[in-house]
Amino acid sequence: MHWAIGQLRAEATRTADTHIEKLIHPRVPEGIDLYIKDESAHSTGSLKHRLARSLVLLGLCNGDITAGTPLVEASSGSTAVSEAYFAHMLGLEFYAVMPASTVESKQRLIERYGGRCVLVEDGSTIYREAEQLAERTGGHYMNQFRDAERATDWRGNNNIAESLFDQLAMEEHPVPQWVVVGAGTGGTSTTIGRYIRYRQLPTQLCVPDVQNSAFFHAWDAEPPEQVPASRIEGIGRPRVEPSFTPNLIDRMIRVPDAASIAAMRWGAERLGRLIGGSTGTNLWASLMLADELAARGERGSIVTLLCDQGQRYQDTYYDDAWLAAQGLDLEPYEEFLDGSAA
Repeated sequence: MHWAIGQLRAEATRTADTHIEKLIHPRVPEGIDLYIKDESAHSTGSLKHRLARSLVLLGLCNGDITAGTPLVEASSGSTAVSEAYFAHMLGLEFYAVMPASTVESKQRLIERYGGRCVLVEDGSTIYREAEQLAERTGGHYMNQFRDAERATDWRGNNNIAESLFDQLAMEEHPVPQWVVVGAGTGGTSTTIGRYIRYRQLPTQLCVPDVQNSAFFHAWDAEPPEQVPASRIEGIGRPRVEPSFTPNLIDRMIRVPDAASIAAMRWGAERLGRLIGGSTGTNLWASLMLADELAARGERGSIVTLLCDQGQRYQDTYYDDAWLAAQGLDLEPYEEFLDGSAA
């Protein structure tokens, strides 16, 4: 165990912190500084790199992971890719239980690090299947949706919130008026929300939510509803996950899928690199908030996250034929993105 913890701590130490980039563009209102923290720069290409490391450390320190313990997760996305990376680093088997409909490109990313993809026909059963697989193999079920909010030290220790605020220290508006971050497990929004309160900062937390997600209903105290899976990978869930903490959120904004993808493509052109759909969701909400601040004559800063690399979505969000098959029309949202700032 000591060797394994040392390996993870060494990896964290030698990994440079992700950069914050200021988006300078006429669409951003005058007097408002919009910053993007690029979490795609991690070794496994996404924000989930931090979560995966924390989940493995939690398992090690709890004694749930020892030499030879297989790791099992219910995930078809970036979390599984990052967990496969850390399992490979420690010489452990890794299984990702995912819907059979998961695109092969995602499976290849997991298999690149020696992970195995276990496909199930009914996507709603992946939690149970993962738990049962862990029991059969004598493995540890990582359970990101339960443990995301407890795996990270939200008071500091170079978590994403501490890093974000430290990096803004020399800016004109060092304490942002808004931090904008979507929710998949709810772990990142919970970490940032707790840190804001712990530091007694005036910053507000906005969590944009996508179509086919139950999170907004939990925050708005609406009756719960059963919803299908989100088309914007990495955020939105058909159920309210245990790690989602609505009391920490100041505002949620519903973002249509077509708006997320339109903003993703808009952001990719401005940043000069491909970005994912969840980053588009963040950008859409950030621009809405920027317009509102400007309309009230306020000045200040907003910071959001670039969640993952867009190369993973070239066969979907960046493919016009895929958009047409999904019935997604970006044009109504492109006008908002290309028009003059409010």
